[in-house]
Amino acid sequence: MNIHEYQAKALLKEYGAPVSEGRAVLDADKAEAAAGELPGPLYVVKAQIHAGGRGKGTFKEPEAGEKGGVRLAKSPAEAAEFTRQMLGNTLVTKQTGEAGKQVGRIYIENGSDIETELYLSALVDRGTGRIAFIASTEGGMNIEEVAEETPEKIVTVHVDPATGCMPHHARRIAQALGLKGDQAKQCGKLIPALYQAFVEKDMSLLEINPLIVTKDGDLKVLDAKVGFDPNALFRHPDIMELRDTTEEDPAELKASEFDLSYVKLDGDIGCMVNGAGLAMSTMDIIKHYGAEPANFLDVGGGATKEKVTEAFKIITSDPGVKGILVNIFGGIMRCDVIAEGVIAAVKEVGLSVPLVVRLEGTNVEKGKEILGASGLEITPADDLEDAAQKIVAAVKG
Repeated sequence: MNIHEYQAKALLKEYGAPVSEGRAVLDADKAEAAAGELPGPLYVVKAQIHAGGRGKGTFKEPEAGEKGGVRLAKSPAEAAEFTRQMLGNTLVTKQTGEAGKQVGRIYIENGSDIETELYLSALVDRGTGRIAFIASTEGGMNIEEVAEETPEKIVTVHVDPATGCMPHHARRIAQALGLKGDQAKQCGKLIPALYQAFVEKDMSLLEINPLIVTKDGDLKVLDAKVGFDPNALFRHPDIMELRDTTEEDPAELKASEFDLSYVKLDGDIGCMVNGAGLAMSTMDIIKHYGAEPANFLDVGGGATKEKVTEAFKIITSDPGVKGILVNIFGGIMRCDVIAEGVIAAVKEVGLSVPLVVRLEGTNVEKGKEILGASGLEITPADDLEDAAQKIVAAVKG
């Protein structure tokens, strides 16, 4: 689960991270008053969407102006005008894709005098089983481009969970960022604070880009992106309150209501599978035979008829789906339950695209009998390879 920049900064501030004063605005009529509460004389007006590259983004609507989603205002009145231009309009960045995202919130922040821009992030390194800090002097840039073009400018520091964050970790990061003297001391306080926030709040990603050095020589978190481990959110009702469902894909949001693991992709063959590993294999074999999966959808090991029905509805709600492959291996899951769910879904929402079903495992013969007696245009498959070949041929043919 991700949160907005202003929410991330408020959270980090609780742990002692240095951030600028700012105000979140949902109503353009309140923007000038909100900006007037800040010291000024410069105000940064930022569109709040769950995507990076906002400053270089463009709006679809002409009334939003030619400037990007991050603008510098010289007065509260100008900050309010920028807010009116951006609020409710669609911002397109490299991360949003061509569809863009509608701006529903604006963050007006006090301006900062920037001397240097740096990059700092923390994430879970699955390979080492540790939290890793990533530091670079190339702040304000796309870190993927830095990694490709100048990898020597990126330093990774792993923290052993047995010891936690120690002074030498902060010193190594300060050195990597080129910080000395008082700035290094500030870094020495910032790094353990970020580590504490990361661990206590079960974060999966904490990215500060840029971390700046002001002309007064102070470190400041100028932008912040924070994501959380969804499996740990039950421990953090305060974080759940920050969730903005308007930023989430409607189909993925619907899937979460029924405890379905669903991720929309760009292909044209919808997949309904039980088990993440089998789902990945199903997507791989679809690609092997020359097509692209439209989604990842794991109904889980103990799915009910109702869950299967909802899963089918979610797949068919995607206008890009030209065929559907149901691939079930019944261990805990019973094949007859899957068959009943598929039939119920088809009868409820209709079937306008080819459907191939491969069943194997518990009650497989009963499941096949149910599908065969349904009178619906369902193509059975003997194994995964057979199923993939049939659905790809049906979609292409």
